[in-house]
Amino acid sequence: MHKKLFIPGPTEVSDEILQAMATPMIGHRSSAYAELHQAVETKLKKLLNAERRVFLFSSSSTGVMEGVIRNAVGKKVLNTLNGEFSRRWWEIAKSCGVDTETIEVEPGKAITPEMVDAALAKGGFDALCLTYNETSTGILGPLEETARLVRTKYPDVIIMVDAVSCMAGTPIDFDGWGLDICLAGVQKCFALPPGLTVCAVSERALQRAAAIPHRGYYFDFLDNEKFAAKFNTPATPAISLIYALDRQMDRMFAEGLDNRYARHLAMADHCRTWGRARFGLYGDERYLSPTITHVINPGFDFGALNKELGRRGAQISDGYGPFKGKTFRIGHMGDLTLADVQWLTAQIDDIVK
Repeated sequence: MHKKLFIPGPTEVSDEILQAMATPMIGHRSSAYAELHQAVETKLKKLLNAERRVFLFSSSSTGVMEGVIRNAVGKKVLNTLNGEFSRRWWEIAKSCGVDTETIEVEPGKAITPEMVDAALAKGGFDALCLTYNETSTGILGPLEETARLVRTKYPDVIIMVDAVSCMAGTPIDFDGWGLDICLAGVQKCFALPPGLTVCAVSERALQRAAAIPHRGYYFDFLDNEKFAAKFNTPATPAISLIYALDRQMDRMFAEGLDNRYARHLAMADHCRTWGRARFGLYGDERYLSPTITHVINPGFDFGALNKELGRRGAQISDGYGPFKGKTFRIGHMGDLTLADVQWLTAQIDDIVK
């Protein structure tokens, strides 16, 4: 029995998208592939308001995060920690031997522009890591405000954004907000199978990469830019996933981006209202995610709950890391609808009762 996925990723994939992946294979150096690549990049630029470049990496988002660190940090990076996935930026920076400093808040809180300002004011930084939507806590940070502050006061700092669990589920204005790098895997709000990451890159970021001698190989921005100018990739791309992304982008625009974002907010509002009334929400209510709701577990057996949900055709997620057994998370993103989450919460009510 198929379990409909209400987890923070991977998300439910429609039959139409699965069929798009069955499109007959083409050579990745053919004109047919170049046309596909160009079409997808053009649509991603429209989604993100990114004029310069959107790379397609056949990789998980974590791999691209490592590539970003190696391409964009010349001196020292400020890592902002407010949950387990924002912590990953820091762990990657340390593993790459990059000079790093952190600011950290209690999980469930947001990193604010004032915190970033106070840290960057110490000097010596040329890069900043931000996690727009912290998947482990269901918190959406004030990215626009933080980026505006950094662009105004610290123009040489490269702004690097993990938007993995919210891109295509909430607005991102890459050029308007002055971002330099913004990445996301397609297995969450894009509602595709895993294996492909999209990454918008500014001219500033490419110039920074040109000044760094040891950028690595697979994720070398300059090498990828050279091939992207011809609508291609240095290594063999995940062509089937790119066919699926092309189809999904068309579906997004047919729905309308404003309608898509409103649908995500409607699902979030339902899950928040239900969670607040039934068990309590975890996290600062000023910054709740439009794509993930983090609910307090008052003491029931989550494994038993999810097992029974599975028999009924659904799956949700336990709390992540230190929250395991203390909270649970409902992912409401991608192609899910308000009716889907209304059905889900009714099932949970029936099971817990």
